[in-house]
Parts: sequence; structure tokens; C-alpha cells
Amino acid sequence: MSVLTAKEIMEIIPHRQPMLLIDTIEELEPGVRAVGKKCVSYNEPYFAGHFPGEPVMPGALIVEALAQVGAVAILDCDEFKGKTAYFGAINNARFKRKVIPGDVLILETELIKRKGSIGIARAKATVDGKTAVVAELTFAIG
Repeated sequence: MSVLTAKEIMEIIPHRQPMLLIDTIEELEPGVRAVGKKCVSYNEPYFAGHFPGEPVMPGALIVEALAQVGAVAILDCDEFKGKTAYFGAINNARFKRKVIPGDVLILETELIKRKGSIGIARAKATVDGKTAVVAELTFAIG
């Protein structure tokens, strides 16, 4: 399985800069799971205001990055190519550590339930093997 670049990711999901929050897909099992990577840079636009003097990646953006990884996994299936994955719910989200410039986020999303165009995924973001965020994400394909 080869690594997908940002250009290849944009062939699967509709996100573009500045909202494309994943740099690469390191592992991909279409319809099952994906593992992505985000190298967090001080140049990210949100660091100018979140927070001045103590830059922290917003938790909502980490959850969005996890959802984008999950979207790659589901939208790479033949039946969903060219579609968009939308949030249905974010459940049991837990934020366990700050993510700061210089961190490399490993984003793992596994689809655990699917019925038609609705599904649920288990998601986890880590930095240096330590959990930063966990959540259960519900999505709808449209």
C-alpha cells in the first residue's frame, strides 16, 4: 500500500487549503480504515489567534482532521467516489494533550458500523505515541 500525497488526497475528498488538514495518508484500507499524518507548522493560520504567545492547535480542527482521514477511507470505495462525507455527530470526544507547532499528528480512523450511506467511525489522534484526541464520528455520504 502506497502513501497518498495531498494531491492524491484531493482526488478523493473535496477539501482544499486552508481546510485540508492532512498532509499524507500512510495506510488505507478502503471502506475499513485509514491512517493519516499532519505535520503541525507554526505557519498554520489559526496560530495567530489561538493563542498568542502559546500556540495550540484547536481541538475542533484535530477532530476535523480525523474526519478527513475517515472520509478518505469511505470515499475511496467505488460506490462513493465523487461524493462528500458530512458530519452527523461527534460523540465521546476527549482531549488529552495539547498539539503545538512541531508536533506530528498521526490520525487513525476506523469505520466500525455502516448502514447504507450512514456510518460510525472510531478515531484517535496521537503525537509521539501519546493520545491527543479520541472520538466517535458519525458521518453521512451525500
